[in-house]
Amino acid sequence: MTGRPIEGNLSDMTETTKPLRYPRSFLAMLLAGFAVVAVPLTAALAYSAWDTRRLTEASSSAVVDAAQAARASRSLANRISGIERLARQAAALGADELMEDLAAAHQGFARAADELLQLPLAGAQLQAVKGTVGEERKLHDLLAGPGPAAAQEVVAAQIERLAAQARDMVATSNLVADRQVERLSVAAEALQSRLVLLVSLSTALALAVALVITRLIARPIGEIDASIRQLGGADFARPIRVRGPRDLRHLGGRLDWLRRRLSEAETQKNRFLRHVSHELKSPLTAVREGAELLNDQVGGPLAPQQRQVVSIMRDNSVKLQRMIEELLDYQRMLHAAAALQLGPVPLDALIRETARSHLIAARAKGQRLELALDAATVQCDRAKLRTVVDNLIGNAVKFTPAGGTISVSARERNGEAVIDVIDSGPGIPPEERESVFDLFFRGRAKSSGGVKGSGLGLAIARELVEAHGGRIAVVSEGRGGAHFRVVLPRSGAGILAEAA
Repeated sequence: MTGRPIEGNLSDMTETTKPLRYPRSFLAMLLAGFAVVAVPLTAALAYSAWDTRRLTEASSSAVVDAAQAARASRSLANRISGIERLARQAAALGADELMEDLAAAHQGFARAADELLQLPLAGAQLQAVKGTVGEERKLHDLLAGPGPAAAQEVVAAQIERLAAQARDMVATSNLVADRQVERLSVAAEALQSRLVLLVSLSTALALAVALVITRLIARPIGEIDASIRQLGGADFARPIRVRGPRDLRHLGGRLDWLRRRLSEAETQKNRFLRHVSHELKSPLTAVREGAELLNDQVGGPLAPQQRQVVSIMRDNSVKLQRMIEELLDYQRMLHAAAALQLGPVPLDALIRETARSHLIAARAKGQRLELALDAATVQCDRAKLRTVVDNLIGNAVKFTPAGGTISVSARERNGEAVIDVIDSGPGIPPEERESVFDLFFRGRAKSSGGVKGSGLGLAIARELVEAHGGRIAVVSEGRGGAHFRVVLPRSGAGILAEAA
């Protein structure tokens, strides 16, 4: 068999118009896809980390400031308690030692107040501290100022105002701390909401990008898969084009080269079969015609032994011609098995229709043809499956003796369609249960009609069943007769023609 050079114009085949620019290799396309998908997720993670860190720093600073302000406010309130006690004693006794202690307490209060005022206080808290400082200064001026001593009632009233202001300062500090905690809680909830929204948006964006990248990655793979299916379906007319990275385009070019080689091989095979058929049929026809002429005694009368020899020649020439035709039919059937036309087929109706074509032959032999069919629909090639059922029922009619019974059943089992054809004929010996599906195997069983089979029917049935992703076998149940079982996937899953 001759063929074209392997390389040919391979580069011309792989060059296609590409609206989208792909990376050079499939690996680079995968890496680029992962990188693009990771961009929104990485950005979301980085922003989340920055926002969380910002809130953490703000929270830490606010908590520290609030704690320092509250501590300083309580310290200032404690100093005011000492100042109140000294002020009451100085107003009552007027001793110089008490005035010195009062002045020292005033200076300590002023230093503590200055430290508190250095903190980042809220507006209300700052006003409360300044009010407390002012009231303390008024009390100190009232007791230590020049002129006559103030009355105890005036001092007592000022002390009460100072105490009230101190309590207000502490309460304000506590309130500010509570509000700060509340603001931090609100900020944390807002951050949580932002993070949830950000994660949702980034995830949705990443999924959208991943979907686009997946389609871009899956498209050349799908084209390769479709090309392989095209070759498996014996469709060699359409050229194969694969878009994508350079290495996948190169693979598409190799597939197209394979398509051309398969097309050449198919053409040469068909030409060879036609030539062989013609070359064999021509001399075989002459032999048959000569045998017929001799049998008709055109050349003169024949002796009985000569008639017997002529009869053998005529019968075997007819048999040889039938075998040649059946071989050609088998080759055509194999080609058809690789190109299934799938569709939903009611199994019970198909079997009933096929069995109807065998009723006349069965009734002529006094046979009973029993059908037990459950309603079931399978994804299959109607014509091919009919051929399978036709071969099985035809064999059963052929090998079942007169008055026998042929049972055909169909049912669903575990998502599969099961067809059983059982006859009451001589059965199949255990050692032949695998060989009966071989090409031209006839076995030892005798046909009840006296017509020897060609040995192709079961071989064709097996090819067609396996092309549908199913299986056919001889079932051994310890009783007479032959029992063939066909199991097909109802959904069409696992069909060899599709997987190819």
